[in-house]
Amino acid sequence: MANTTASPTTVYIKPRTVLVASADSCFRQRLSAVLSGLRWQVREAHGGAQAWGEAMDIQPQTIVVDSWLPDLDVHEFLREFHASFPRIDIVTNDLGPLEGAVASPFRQEVLYALRHLEQVDTAAWNSAPSLGDERPLFRRKLESSDSCSAKLVETRNSDQVEPSGSSHVDSKRACSKVRIPELVGDSERMLEVSRRIRRVAPLDTSVLIEGPTGSGKEVVATALHHMSPRSRKPFVAINCAAIPEALLEAELFGHTRGAFTGAVQGRTGRIEAANGGTLFLDEIGEMPLALQAKLLRFVESGELQKVGDNETVRVDVRIIAATHQHLGQLSKFGKFRADLYYRLAVFLIRTPAMSEHPEDLPLLVEHFLEKLGRTKPVKQVDESAMVLLRAHQWPGNVRELEHVLERATILAGEESALTAAEIDFGDSVD
Repeated sequence: MANTTASPTTVYIKPRTVLVASADSCFRQRLSAVLSGLRWQVREAHGGAQAWGEAMDIQPQTIVVDSWLPDLDVHEFLREFHASFPRIDIVTNDLGPLEGAVASPFRQEVLYALRHLEQVDTAAWNSAPSLGDERPLFRRKLESSDSCSAKLVETRNSDQVEPSGSSHVDSKRACSKVRIPELVGDSERMLEVSRRIRRVAPLDTSVLIEGPTGSGKEVVATALHHMSPRSRKPFVAINCAAIPEALLEAELFGHTRGAFTGAVQGRTGRIEAANGGTLFLDEIGEMPLALQAKLLRFVESGELQKVGDNETVRVDVRIIAATHQHLGQLSKFGKFRADLYYRLAVFLIRTPAMSEHPEDLPLLVEHFLEKLGRTKPVKQVDESAMVLLRAHQWPGNVRELEHVLERATILAGEESALTAAEIDFGDSVD
């Protein structure tokens, strides 16, 4: 007799992917373990910029965002992330319920995993009252909100963040006024620079940095790269004013062997060397108009042609340009291509002169003295020296301050403090 027993049906469960964005590696690992048991594929990110890059690569069903990110303001990150990835369900832990997009059908599994961690942490904390402030990190975050029973909630529409409770509002205001580590200064102008860096860093948008010489434009460019999804790829900088016009094209685009006199071998240009990363064009205003036209073609097409070669090479770079000039004004007078200017200045960041934020002088002095004291005891600055530093106009801006302090440190020798006698601005001849 024929066997009529039906063969078992194989049920295929489509894998679900969740992205966990948190600076707390322990929290990421524990949440990953619970979600993996629920048949989720888990990717981790230690900050907002990395989370943005991961989301572009994998397009997860859900992202879990911690209440604090080390590189980006979490509220601004949520708004921008939701605008760019409206189909990704966003879950966070302390912003309150928001109106908006439809939740993922698997959201409850993610919430279950988070509640499970909360229960475990609560039990651990209650069973070890002598730990004091060493209680589990996740529990501490819940206690710092409006109540110890703060619930894990779903973020649906990040365009209107209206968390309940004054502590949430104060936290949001505080986050918007936190400067990034690379910048020194708590003045409003410097905090605005930090805010702009945080907003644009995760994107591929071209950035133009304008500011006087010595005001830290390259520091801003480096911060933009480090906080972007391209941070693991090259950061290639070139000063357009420091290379002779005849060589600048070959330096940027590369050249083949024999392309010009002295080209005994081919060379990869700076643009191609930055593939996948960031190209920083310092003093872009000094670039010759003829070369600007070739750069514009690359910016528009993403393809470059080496000097002496007929073939094109496709390169993926983010362009950050900087100048001490006002390119918008130069373009009006035909001294800079207007079409290239508009391509580069999609997002503008202005670095202030020292005279625009004198209140940051003590912090900058402390920063540079600590930098100079990495291999020797850090020197102090007495009041007589500070009087001179405060009275100076700083035409060379932050860079001049660093050089003045380095000169004073050398003159002070083994003395522990800098006095007025060591402050030499280098503008007089004995």
